[in-house]
Amino acid sequence: MNRRDFLKTGAVVGGSIAVAGVLGGCNDCEKDVNINRGKKLKLKLATSWPDKFPIMGTGVDRFAERVKTISGGSIEIKVYPKNRLVPALAVFDTASTGQIDIFHSGPYYWKGKNSAFSIFGGVPFGMTPEESIGWFRNGDGLELWRELYAKQNLYPLLGGNTGPQMGGWFRKEIKSSADLNGLKMRIPGLGGELFSRLGVNSVLLPAGEIYTALDRGTLDAVEWVGPALDKTMGFHKVAKHYYSGWNEPGSILELTFNKNSWEKLSDEQKQIIEVASNELHSEMSQNFHYENSKALRELKSDSSISIGQFPDEVTKTAKKEFEKLIDQLSSENSDFKKVWDSYSAYNLTVKEWTAISTTSYLNGR
Repeated sequence: MNRRDFLKTGAVVGGSIAVAGVLGGCNDCEKDVNINRGKKLKLKLATSWPDKFPIMGTGVDRFAERVKTISGGSIEIKVYPKNRLVPALAVFDTASTGQIDIFHSGPYYWKGKNSAFSIFGGVPFGMTPEESIGWFRNGDGLELWRELYAKQNLYPLLGGNTGPQMGGWFRKEIKSSADLNGLKMRIPGLGGELFSRLGVNSVLLPAGEIYTALDRGTLDAVEWVGPALDKTMGFHKVAKHYYSGWNEPGSILELTFNKNSWEKLSDEQKQIIEVASNELHSEMSQNFHYENSKALRELKSDSSISIGQFPDEVTKTAKKEFEKLIDQLSSENSDFKKVWDSYSAYNLTVKEWTAISTTSYLNGR
């Protein structure tokens, strides 16, 4: 066989083997599909959620299993629920210093580090879940997020979306803005700062401490997520007034790496983790929508619970105060202004289409 025929034949045979391996038709070729199969990588991931916590905690567990499966067992992610290795609200600093490789939490918890981080988590009166994910992927949301987190030695990935969150559980009925004055309420992020401007004493507590504080009267109100997780937490047993909200219309959760840990990964390993994180984000969003729907029906069947909206006067006051809050934070922090300008510009681009499509449809339905 001359050299040209040999190379041509070899290329065909080699290509057939590669394709067969990918399609599962060649048992001996399986090792060629994953170039890192022989390189074992172990990563530590700490969360801000209790062990086996519904949707968020269990979602992260599935993410770790998915990475292991896709990588052919070459990447193992050990998940540590809150307080197992790191306190719930210490995961940011622990990953930043390289003591763990990854954490799963919410960007709004870290506004004390940089007020701009709150925008990545969720904005009162802001974009819907569909719009906000568009800003991350089609706008420059993800780029800005990574730019600011890099200063903290971190690299974020999308790690879920809670969908629209409720306004919270209150011990007493809210009839006007005056009823908010002096209340002690657990609520994070920009939503917490906005409620503070309405006279509320905003408090940040991790999941495991919220019910006890509400039950003992340390808190007058609690904003957590939505019907599914709120019901699981038992807030309806203590506070009977439940309000829909405008404080977090589509909150993003994060799967954030220590930057050095991320950069040490091969391109293949990065691709595997990004695929699994996108799957986690999508799956978690869908789970929240479904589980919240079921839980809302159950809560509505309890005649002792009042479910409704904040009075119009409260909402109008909140909108005015939110504009003042944005102006203040933009003047105080150039990072905040940069991210806010990007966020609001994208919102301006997409909201007319949302109004004429989704909003019009829902009003008609």
